[in-house]
Amino acid sequence: MSQALNFFKFEIVTPERVVLKASVRQVSIPTVEGEITVLPMHVPLVSLLKTGVIEAVLEDGGRDVMAVSGGLVEVLADKVVILADSAERAAEMDEAAIEAAHQRAEALKKQAQDQDDVEFARLSALIERETARTHALKRWRKIKIDQ
Repeated sequence: MSQALNFFKFEIVTPERVVLKASVRQVSIPTVEGEITVLPMHVPLVSLLKTGVIEAVLEDGGRDVMAVSGGLVEVLADKVVILADSAERAAEMDEAAIEAAHQRAEALKKQAQDQDDVEFARLSALIERETARTHALKRWRKIKIDQ
């Protein structure tokens, strides 16, 4: 097997920035149909993302973990592109800030339960995003310990 077939290009982009652009061996992605793991020469597909954790195995064998919320993923034979509403690498996260944001969102959600459905849904999505960030950070720390 050719060396080029062992890897593929991976890009995750938000409206604000390119979060990661790298050559990877595989990437696991949360989609609305369930989590998928993409390997080189994967069958092409397009899917909606759900809030969750993305884990990429880099060309050098290292791993990168990111939290993502919303967006699209396009899988081609030699490239995967994610256009995310928001995404953040676990290595860039601040655990105290994540916990504080999660607690604020939970408190606001309790207050909003008696209010309109739109605000309640917005706060539920915010809590889901902060939970994904927490999971990404924990997974990334475990990977760093195991290396």
